[in-house]
Amino acid sequence: VQLQASGGGLVQTGGSLRLSCAAFGFTLDDYGIGWFRRAPGKEREAVSCFSSYHSTTYSAESVKGRFTISRDNAKNTVYLQMNSLKPEDTAVYYCAAIYRRWPCSTWSRYDYWGQGTQVTVSS
Repeated sequence: VQLQASGGGLVQTGGSLRLSCAAFGFTLDDYGIGWFRRAPGKEREAVSCFSSYHSTTYSAESVKGRFTISRDNAKNTVYLQMNSLKPEDTAVYYCAAIYRRWPCSTWSRYDYWGQGTQVTVSS
């Protein structure tokens, strides 16, 4: 089981990025996917998640209306479209997988993690 996150970069305030999380060794029907981030000096924060089994999504209040999570079944990949980026969105973003038994907002149940991708938003 492997997750590969990509798509980070440097962008100006108000810009957009799309992160990708490609899953290998399992299908998105069996696992939900969550996006998390860790900013310098801060604890890890749950950003958004998607569970096809439970037909649920979640977005943190800080990103609602700006970030959208979606998936491409054919590519076994989940995306995080990030618009209207702010300097406070600067962080390393990680994707992780949770077994379908659990709603994707059960943060303690994530089993597999990707390597992280850096997002930097300049002011």
